[in-house]
Amino acid sequence: MHIAILTLHVSLPGCASLKEKRQRMGGLHERFGRNPAVAVCESGEHDRLEASEWTFVAVGNERQKIESLCSEIEDKVQRTVDGRVMNVTRELL
Repeated sequence: MHIAILTLHVSLPGCASLKEKRQRMGGLHERFGRNPAVAVCESGEHDRLEASEWTFVAVGNERQKIESLCSEIEDKVQRTVDGRVMNVTRELL
């Protein structure tokens, strides 16, 4: 069993409200939480409107598939979120 922890720090310049922050993050929880191999949560920056931190935990039998899934998540977030990914941390267990 392989586990990957992917943490993304996103900058949301000009974000003025919590409602706007949620809209700009584009429903990450709903989009990625449907996959039974992935758990997702907003893990930090709760008090800041211009930043957000999200953590994804992916579990699977093959390390290569887990790494591919993390890359797919990272790419999709960079393409769909109305913000800038500033830092990515990936940990494989």
